[in-house]
Amino acid sequence: MQVISLLLPDFILILMGVIIFRITNWGEAFWAGMEKMVYYLLFPALLFYSTARLQLNLATTGKFVEVGVLALLAGVALTWIGKPFIKAGPMTYESGMQTAFRFNSYIALALASRLAGEKGVGLMALLIGFGVPLCNMAAVHALAHRSGNLGSELARNPLLIATGSGLLFALCGFTLPEVAGAVLSRLGSASIALGLLMVGAGLRLAGIREDKLMTTYFTAIKLLAVPAVAYVLGRWLELPQLQLQIVVLFCSLPTASSCYILAARMGGNGPMTAFLISLGTLVSAVTIPFWLMLVH
Repeated sequence: MQVISLLLPDFILILMGVIIFRITNWGEAFWAGMEKMVYYLLFPALLFYSTARLQLNLATTGKFVEVGVLALLAGVALTWIGKPFIKAGPMTYESGMQTAFRFNSYIALALASRLAGEKGVGLMALLIGFGVPLCNMAAVHALAHRSGNLGSELARNPLLIATGSGLLFALCGFTLPEVAGAVLSRLGSASIALGLLMVGAGLRLAGIREDKLMTTYFTAIKLLAVPAVAYVLGRWLELPQLQLQIVVLFCSLPTASSCYILAARMGGNGPMTAFLISLGTLVSAVTIPFWLMLVH
């Protein structure tokens, strides 16, 4: 019941996003504008605010970050291992690969906040800071032979810029002025609610009838294999309880909504990617409670 009460408010917000999208006639332009505001302003503000206030100490968080990074790398490796054995249309497999290791940062920080307050958000932001560039490099690399440039994609990524700036701010020992902290805090709070509503509004489950093996494979990697690697490594390295909970939660998250944007922009299969995002989000409502109960 504790796990259910932890997850329920955020999944209710996702459900509200589904309902609002279905019953309103606000148009794609409204939702596209909202997504841009969250992605380019509100969410970077939250990431910077969370990371800039971190007390960075590799002696206490080094193994924690190592587990998260190794679990993500395992997900990347598994997608490449399966490529010779799963037949898919042009750019379809490459488009879907990113959904097996990228993560939804909106859900990440919302759940971390409910699990352990500001301390949980800080730890999750640290994983996001390392995970965003790693996952973006892997995702762009899979699609880059068709179009795009890895360096420019990463240099323009607002999440990477925000987390990198926040980590640098923390490493320099600076302190946020009270007014700046209050503004960033309010922007960050807005990003979580709006981000979860956007997840719901973006769910797409209709129109896909093919590539069932590929769909199952990618979903199993993201929601089962990657968190299993994090759990085993975390136990082996004897992470503190909270760190183990946060890293397993991080690795059990559904994939990022922006996977669709990247696939569409780089000449991939957008509809298939949207379907994978939506399916993974729904299935994670079952798998996230399982992993949290395992590490509770």
